[in-house]
Amino acid sequence: MKSFARAIGLAIRHRPTLLGVIFTSLAVGVLWGANIGVVYPFVEVVFEGQSLQQWVDREIEASDKRAVELAKESNALGETLPYLTGDDYQLALARINYLDADRDAESLAARHYRWVQPYIHAYLPATPFKTLLLIVGVLLVGTALKDAFLVANLLLVERLVQLAAYDLRKQFFRQTLRLDLASFGDSRNSELLSHFTYDLNCVVQGLNTLFGKALREPLKMAACLVGACFISWRLLLFSLILAPPAAYLMQRLAKSIKRANLRAMEEMSQLYNTLTETFTGIQTVKAFTMEGFERNRFHQSAKEFFRKSLKIAFYNSLTRPITELLGIGVLSLALVAGAHLVLNQQTHLLGIRICDTPMSLGSLLLFYGLLAGVSDPARKLSEVFALIQAGIAACERIYPVMDREPTVVEAVVPKTTATPHHRLLLDNVEFHYQAGQPVLKGVTLEIKYGETVAIVGPNGCGKSTLINMLPRFYDPVRGSIRFDDVDLREMRLRDVRHRVGLVTQQTHLFDDTVLNNIRYGSPGTTDEQAIAAAKKAHAHRFIIDKLDDGYDTHVGQGGSRLSGGQRQRIALARAILRDPEVLILDEATSQIDIESEQLIHQALEEFVRDRTAIMITHRLSTLTLADRVVVMEAGQIIDVGTHADLLKRCSLYSRLHEIHFKQSA
Repeated sequence: MKSFARAIGLAIRHRPTLLGVIFTSLAVGVLWGANIGVVYPFVEVVFEGQSLQQWVDREIEASDKRAVELAKESNALGETLPYLTGDDYQLALARINYLDADRDAESLAARHYRWVQPYIHAYLPATPFKTLLLIVGVLLVGTALKDAFLVANLLLVERLVQLAAYDLRKQFFRQTLRLDLASFGDSRNSELLSHFTYDLNCVVQGLNTLFGKALREPLKMAACLVGACFISWRLLLFSLILAPPAAYLMQRLAKSIKRANLRAMEEMSQLYNTLTETFTGIQTVKAFTMEGFERNRFHQSAKEFFRKSLKIAFYNSLTRPITELLGIGVLSLALVAGAHLVLNQQTHLLGIRICDTPMSLGSLLLFYGLLAGVSDPARKLSEVFALIQAGIAACERIYPVMDREPTVVEAVVPKTTATPHHRLLLDNVEFHYQAGQPVLKGVTLEIKYGETVAIVGPNGCGKSTLINMLPRFYDPVRGSIRFDDVDLREMRLRDVRHRVGLVTQQTHLFDDTVLNNIRYGSPGTTDEQAIAAAKKAHAHRFIIDKLDDGYDTHVGQGGSRLSGGQRQRIALARAILRDPEVLILDEATSQIDIESEQLIHQALEEFVRDRTAIMITHRLSTLTLADRVVVMEAGQIIDVGTHADLLKRCSLYSRLHEIHFKQSA
């Protein structure tokens, strides 16, 4: 519930809209009860063939007459008190108190009628038919006003909820961008997608229900209950004795609905995961004719979601019978008790005072009408439990992600160093993804500015982890990485990442133009600067000659309209345009054709001059760019040297050269 309260907090920040929602909800509630109140003048006045003037005069006369009769009876009984003893005396005294209370109530009623009498005589119609027309007119105008306020309320509620959803989406997206790569490993893309779509939609529906029906319908109920209280608050309390057990049942049911929604949301995440994996790997699915397997996997996930949805529907179906039984029970009690009081013109029931003066038929029918007016909002409220509980459950899935603190954090008091730096130092670096499973063990390496270093080693030795620590995708568990004498953890993340350019094996391009993909990360650059970077990356010719719209060509999702070599050269142009102090190449030429590799090699040969370059490669041609080669095994550096020296003294390097380098030469 605390998480849902935070989502509510986003809504109530928009105070003008919130005040509009509250005002229109109050107006709908008051007019709802007032329209039902028309029952009283219909029964008491119009059906009796009277005008309102005749009715108020008659009520004053009847109250005065009854007060006089009660006073006479009380006085007469008081004269007998000196002659009574024991129980007879106590009974007579109780009867006198009873009569005096009734007399006071009648006198009070007469005073109320006398207060409104001049206004009724002065301003309201004097004939029964005109009175009928007035009542019908008031009913029509009241209903029209109520509907107008209802329309305004629905629009304002939607505006309020969408503003809150807009804020929540922005906050959630901002938080996901703050999370480090390790957090994305824990929360799969499909799960985040489920949060952004299904869960957020449940939050929106929950807020809409809370500020809509859950606010409006109780106010309608309150207006009717207040009206019923004016007629007889004691009779109302007597009629509502069934409410507490019904409320307890609804509370238990709400918890079950919340649990069922949580399970359904978890299953929806699994469904998104199945879809994401299948669509992402559709080429593999088709190549291995696994369509049937994927259909079955989706069928199982969809069937499980179907079962959980049915469980939610089952719990939802129970809310309506509970509220209907409560409504029928309340009306039945009121019917029996009220009929007894009216038919016998009594003010007490089972020895308990229920009303101050005997109820008229019109008052009783209005009381029933008001209780019936409570039942419709109560029925609608039974429909809100599921949506609000689903919203609560969704918030309990969303806010833990929003509260998750990234392991890579900004420095409180950031430092900086010279631009460009003089050296990059890895000092006894240790790292693990999971405790007890070290990936890097005491890695120490110094790279001078302008030096090109290649890192080689078998798969799983920690090469990619090591270079991912340079732009601070991860921080060392022990040890430090420093530009000169400043630890990267003491620098601004933006500063570190502006100094480091990264080109990976799996190049990602966005579904935008070639020009915008090159400028991605350097938005302030001109078209001419981007084109110059493309020329340095040997990408300009194919962009102009082979793409229909040149630099304005949309590359498709993930760059799907381009070949691997073309994507890699655009990615290199992006890094060149950023002009980093440190260029990192992670198997950047491992999956491209020979022509593209040669062009990229030429581009790199020019670009790595006067900057630090760190390469992970299994290509002999790329190794020729390196001043030194670092050999890693099992998370440690086992040797550093030139290509020729390592061939002579490092058996692992010789073996890797035999396996990979000669084959690619």
